[in-house]
Amino acid sequence: MPAHEKQMSGGIAPGRGLPRALLLAALCSAVFIAESRPATAFEIFGIKLWGSASDEDADIVHPLRYSVTIEAPDADKDLVKNLENASTLKADEERPVSGSLGLLAKARADREGLVAALYADARYEGVVTITIEGKPLDDLPPDAEFKGPQPIPVAISIAAGPKFTLGNIRLEGDAAGLASADFGLIAGGDAGSGAVLKAEALIVRALKQEGRPLATITDRQIVAEHATSTLDVTLTVAAGPVAGYGDTTVEGTEKVDRDFTEYMTGLKRGRQYSPDEIDDARDRLLGLEVFNSVTMKEGESLDAESNIPINVQVSERKPRYFGLGGTVSNTEGLGLEGYWGHRNLFGRAEKLRIEGAISGIGSNDLGELNYNAGIMFEKPGVLGPSSKFFTGVKTVFEHPDAYDHFSVKGNMGVSYDLDKKQRVSAEFALDYSRITDTFGKHTYLIASVPLQYVYDGRDNRLNPTSGFRVLAYAEPSYDILNGATFLKLKGEGSAYQSLDTASKFVLAERATIGSIVGTGLQNVPADRRFYSGGGGSVRGYAYQGIGPKDIDGQPIGGLSFFETSVEMRIAVTDTIGIVPFVDAGTVSTKSFPDFSDMKVGAGVGVRYLTPFGPLRVDAAVPLNRGPGDPHFGIYAGIGQAF
Repeated sequence: MPAHEKQMSGGIAPGRGLPRALLLAALCSAVFIAESRPATAFEIFGIKLWGSASDEDADIVHPLRYSVTIEAPDADKDLVKNLENASTLKADEERPVSGSLGLLAKARADREGLVAALYADARYEGVVTITIEGKPLDDLPPDAEFKGPQPIPVAISIAAGPKFTLGNIRLEGDAAGLASADFGLIAGGDAGSGAVLKAEALIVRALKQEGRPLATITDRQIVAEHATSTLDVTLTVAAGPVAGYGDTTVEGTEKVDRDFTEYMTGLKRGRQYSPDEIDDARDRLLGLEVFNSVTMKEGESLDAESNIPINVQVSERKPRYFGLGGTVSNTEGLGLEGYWGHRNLFGRAEKLRIEGAISGIGSNDLGELNYNAGIMFEKPGVLGPSSKFFTGVKTVFEHPDAYDHFSVKGNMGVSYDLDKKQRVSAEFALDYSRITDTFGKHTYLIASVPLQYVYDGRDNRLNPTSGFRVLAYAEPSYDILNGATFLKLKGEGSAYQSLDTASKFVLAERATIGSIVGTGLQNVPADRRFYSGGGGSVRGYAYQGIGPKDIDGQPIGGLSFFETSVEMRIAVTDTIGIVPFVDAGTVSTKSFPDFSDMKVGAGVGVRYLTPFGPLRVDAAVPLNRGPGDPHFGIYAGIGQAF
């Protein structure tokens, strides 16, 4: 039987090379595009709020319903799940197809997708058989009609066959000196199509990192030896010459300045090519937040000066945006916030953002609600593509238990990305404030120079499963009205470890420590002291409820603090998670934390994963509750606790 015919029934002829198309298909799934139709049904987070399936199917011509059964008796549990996920017939079973022709087309595409799923699991002898109304798919004429009672029965039978391993591996051409094991190609190792394709990409990437932009796989021979259930792989590679960057051209800009976009790539003509720099340039352009997509395309050949041209294709986002949000807690009440912004104020990705918030609704009297409002401006690229200038003005009027506070603060500064993970920033701030606390009424005018360093090596900022983040902060300050000088220091670290390969169990830890030196507690404005307790701190306790208190039981803040948290993030389903946690913290009036008075809270949370981050609800109780501490706390918000 010819190879392509055998391929369509799900197997591979002995000793025949594997088609490149199926190797690629192993990483892809079929996509069916329907015509747009009116929104007669509405669904959010998988819950249909109104409408019905019949509303959605109204525009399908000659709707034909079917039912699917999948049998794979010799497949393991994981493979069965992968096959079910690869089947579009199964995924779309609730929706009718457009007549008999639509069912035939869907079944043929489904077979290719299932064969690709077998290849991805290194099952190169697998056979996929699909029958419709009991008739094999290959025996049905192109114009077959299914007139039996609906749903039309569709049966998928899969003989997975043995799992292949890698056999003989050869790297030839300019890759002859490379070790295949460095790219995951090891005799006896994973022979799945995904592993082979990944190895190809890594080999090309390794050569490109030598400054060779034209590196490519020129030939591949992939042979399945059925007698030994092994896969022999021979790859021939052409490295190409070392080259520098040529001209960078930009396409797709409309309201964003084209020359500015080219400048922000940071790709200087003549400098040696690096794929890492290409990736950084793309991330930098996306970080401007003015583009929906950024595609970096390298030229197919070098220019007259032996440099590689770079073409940047972008699509722009709408420049204006606005939003509303909120948080709720039984100890801190309801909070509401709103904002409006412009991403491209003067055509070079300048950002303007106006925001305001109100909190304490329900927990405070109307006269003691907390308000804040601010306006911020950012301009990227002031000291090179990796830099950003920022400035803003913010006013705050708040009434936490520790103090009453009104302030107007202005600041300006510059941040600089040392690399993709490290950022430093420095600014100058001037803060006028009036504060009433346990020490009386005071007016301050604080000039300060906040300095910050951040290392962020997390794999995902919204929902990390590995890596760590470190922050170091120093703020020398001078009170112009009262003559006090002090230095505020803060260090923070968080780490994340997946305890299994699927990241179903993630251990997360956090620790924060801070200290103020140079003056006494009464000379430091109450809003600059350290506090602990609440939803973003030690859960189970009231906001700012941990630490020294005055004779009325109100917190006064401290010159130092320490907090730590441990969470076990458990994925119950793809969207639902359970998070047991323990938090602890202490606040001291001395410049170094007093660990003898640690407060500990414990509880459990629920997470619902969404594209914009996890929705979080936590419930906690204080384990060493003191006078005035709540019996429990409930907190809700967006994003993980840390």
